[in-house]
Amino acid sequence: MTSGLWELVLKGVWVTLQLLVCSALLGAAVAFTVGVARTHRLWIVRFLAGFYTEVFRGTSALVMIFWVFFVLPPAFGWQLVPLWAGTLALGLTYGAYGAEIVRGALKAVDPAQREGGIALGFTPGQRMRKILLPQAVPEMIPPFSNLLIELLKGTALVSVMGMGDLAFSGNLVRLALQESAEIYTYVLLIYFVIAFLLTRGMRGLEKRLKAGVGRAPEKKADPVRVPEGAGVA
Repeated sequence: MTSGLWELVLKGVWVTLQLLVCSALLGAAVAFTVGVARTHRLWIVRFLAGFYTEVFRGTSALVMIFWVFFVLPPAFGWQLVPLWAGTLALGLTYGAYGAEIVRGALKAVDPAQREGGIALGFTPGQRMRKILLPQAVPEMIPPFSNLLIELLKGTALVSVMGMGDLAFSGNLVRLALQESAEIYTYVLLIYFVIAFLLTRGMRGLEKRLKAGVGRAPEKKADPVRVPEGAGVA
């Protein structure tokens, strides 16, 4: 490939990374908000959070992108740029999957921990911040890592809007060179490298968060035994 075509591919990589970061941040905010709401003591809050989760998990991310980009503008009289339309659709969709991860991790915390917080007089918010989340978040990292990789692959869906991401740029280069095998092999390798770096980063974050959590208590030194009769004159 020529330098100009490589520049087009690199621009697509940059757009993909922007979309990944923005939609991941939105998805994380949605996941924690909805996931915590699904453990709320009020049934109406749990119902609304569960309704949101079922709706967005049960719809196609591709159709959601079409809906946000093509249906919302005529309905509300404004137009989203492709980057923000993709961010909104992917963030809301994958955030629904993340909400189930958060809910499951919070439910997995030993009930005795929650009861201990009640005994100490902590408010529900204090129990969540100081007891439940510090123990639940490290357990969320592995499934969140998988979800982040799925989100990376899902960013290719925005090419249907004509957005110049990696998949869209790779297709333009393929049309210019009339060479499919070489171009799509490069695209696959680029996605793999990004996914590999994300996986390694998430593993490092998991180790850091788990440092000191559940650490075994230090063993006390055995008392020195004095032989019988020792020190007796």
